[in-house]
Amino acid sequence: MAHHTIGVVGGGTMGQGIAEMLAGKGLEVVLVERNAEKLAEARERIENQLDKQLEKWAITKAEKKLILGRIHLAPSLEDLGECGMVIESITEDLEEKKELFVQLDAICPEHVILASNTSTLSLTEIAAATQRAERVIGLHFVYPVSKIHMVEIIRALKTSEETFLRTKRFVEDTIQKHGIQVYESPGFVTTRLICVLINEAMHVLSEGVASAEDIDTAMRIGYDFHYGPLEMADRFGLDSVLAAMERMFREFGELKYRPAVRLKQLVRAGHLGVKTGQGFFRYDKDGDRL
Repeated sequence: MAHHTIGVVGGGTMGQGIAEMLAGKGLEVVLVERNAEKLAEARERIENQLDKQLEKWAITKAEKKLILGRIHLAPSLEDLGECGMVIESITEDLEEKKELFVQLDAICPEHVILASNTSTLSLTEIAAATQRAERVIGLHFVYPVSKIHMVEIIRALKTSEETFLRTKRFVEDTIQKHGIQVYESPGFVTTRLICVLINEAMHVLSEGVASAEDIDTAMRIGYDFHYGPLEMADRFGLDSVLAAMERMFREFGELKYRPAVRLKQLVRAGHLGVKTGQGFFRYDKDGDRL
């Protein structure tokens, strides 16, 4: 079945990126947030990102208009009833995700695939909250969504082969990204590996080995990273990184997953990275480094 209209629940950084990417691929997108204010904020940020591409001649004004025209803002989950697939991208809270999937299960027709963009949570546990565990799957996009041509496709315990194959075709044929099959494990592949690197970068900073700027420059230029590990953490959201590290530390019980003290301090101070304008570095309202 072709997925001509895709629902995206959650208009945060990842939800915005997913919605923009899908619309850029010619798909109609129904973007749902909890209120009109958050919807307006999400649309404004998507438009800002498109304006940056416009300035670099990456898209034309006509393309920007088409992309924005394909993103339909919706204040209610009921508007997702006609979608061929729904991608959840709300906060990394298991109970909130389970509650959302219960609602989606009741609203969406039985054939609709329900996907989660979670980076660390158990898809099996999320799926168990529904009456269609075989049609629940993970689609973990990597930030920045439009530039990273890879998606982790995570199989929960009861995800059917049909659901996996339909999702893989969607990823590789429709949105033209490379799909990596992952069997459920805390942190999957990308989060599990990158969080250890980010955590170690924080230890190096705390030990005074190098400045935050030089640590990031070393990895960005030396290993061809798009962002250095500390700016990467700022863009993921330091609270999200901390939650992922704590979850993996609990699950695996290994010291390499224990969050660095510096990370805890910044989160406690409310310096969460791009979303608050301050993390390891400072950012303007558009997310650009100051």
